[in-house]
Amino acid sequence: MRSAVARRKRGALWDMSLPSANFSEDMFDFFKRWKRRQILERPFPPEWDAIIEKNVALFQTLTPEEQAELRKLVACFIEEKPMEGAGGLEIDDEKRVTIAAQACFLLLHRDTDIYPKLDAIVVYPSAYKTKKRESLGSGVVIEGEQNRLGESWTQGVVVLAWDAVRAGTQTANDGRNVVLHEFAHQLDQEDGTADGAPELDRDQRKGWAEVLGAEYEDLKEHVHVGERADIDEYGATNPAEFFAVVTELFFERGADLKRTHPALYEQFRAFYKQDPASRPPPRSRKERRAHLR
Repeated sequence: MRSAVARRKRGALWDMSLPSANFSEDMFDFFKRWKRRQILERPFPPEWDAIIEKNVALFQTLTPEEQAELRKLVACFIEEKPMEGAGGLEIDDEKRVTIAAQACFLLLHRDTDIYPKLDAIVVYPSAYKTKKRESLGSGVVIEGEQNRLGESWTQGVVVLAWDAVRAGTQTANDGRNVVLHEFAHQLDQEDGTADGAPELDRDQRKGWAEVLGAEYEDLKEHVHVGERADIDEYGATNPAEFFAVVTELFFERGADLKRTHPALYEQFRAFYKQDPASRPPPRSRKERRAHLR
């Protein structure tokens, strides 16, 4: 069940009114909103703006009103979601702001809270190793290690590799962005399961299941027969990965996705309340550097 704050309209994230349906939950929400009001009374640090301008190519595709909304979300995200370095990596403002700005991209215009299930972000300097356990049936189990660039846990943790974060955000038209991918998983996991079906408006559920189900099966068929598809084959792993992979495409190559998969694009446009295909293309890294001089 969605929390009271998640059911309220976007503006209510900063609203100080105190409903009385559930006193303990409402008190928690009240103090959270009170703290956010305190955060937003501070000026947005100009050095944070400079980091976003330099590192987050998609930022310049937003309208001034959307940029202002994103700054609010970023300020609250950084205050509420601790980031920890691993593998010897030190967390500084560049890492906090670069990751927060991309994560909050998924929240623009949406009637939702700021990743309410997320407790912490862990950042490695580069690809890290995790244990892998695979059952082959008949009681045979293979154990080993695999390299990862990121992962999202249902227990409230996102893990990222910093070099993959930088690569993903500075090239904003290749449909690959590890932050968008892993935070899409967080949205998917807010109801407790990772199944490619995030919390949807009631009138969207049927269309979501029909369109994404058909597109997912089509991608699996392409992969099975060895045919190249315009959606990354990693999306055929399972419905959760399909949702995360298409999220990357939606934000970074929205016009292409709309042209080749219009019904799929429309489902994501309705869910994210954004229309990336109508936005100007992001500046190149060279253009952004020239702009900052």
